[in-house]
Amino acid sequence: MSKAFTRETDAVDEEEDTAEAPKLPAGGKNYITPAGYAALKAEFDRLYREERPKLVETIAWAASNGDRSENGDYIYGKRRLRQIDSRIRFLSRRMEAAEVVEPSRQSGNDQIFFGATVTYVNRAGEQCAVQIVGVDEAEPAAGRISWISPVARALLKAREGDVVTLATPAGREELEILEVRYV
Repeated sequence: MSKAFTRETDAVDEEEDTAEAPKLPAGGKNYITPAGYAALKAEFDRLYREERPKLVETIAWAASNGDRSENGDYIYGKRRLRQIDSRIRFLSRRMEAAEVVEPSRQSGNDQIFFGATVTYVNRAGEQCAVQIVGVDEAEPAAGRISWISPVARALLKAREGDVVTLATPAGREELEILEVRYV
């Protein structure tokens, strides 16, 4: 049978969905800060309430023009609709599994937990500041690292003044914790 007569499945969407998505640890929770949850919710609302309805309207208009096989608006619209629906499903699952943790509740604590902003010094004497956040809101370039990252795992449960060991491909590296803050 020709591929032209086979039906596309959601399996393609699932592959697209999970290819870019950071993985959660098996059996672990999807910890997230209130700001991270708000960002997921805002993206979900924008896609579901704004982009998707406009796109459905465009697809309906393009379908009414006749021959769909050579109709670029229709073909592109259907592809984009699958992408949006896939992202909506992904966001929905992540929000359902999310456990919002308020970092400010740890205020005054010198021990490192989820949501902490940690300043440390590495072996080269470079001072680094990172905030430990959820996997969906991590941006290493902005100093926001996932709680499941190697650096965060090395830092978790340590206190100000402690020296922790981080396993790297180049060998073990010691990090001295200078400051722990909860914003």
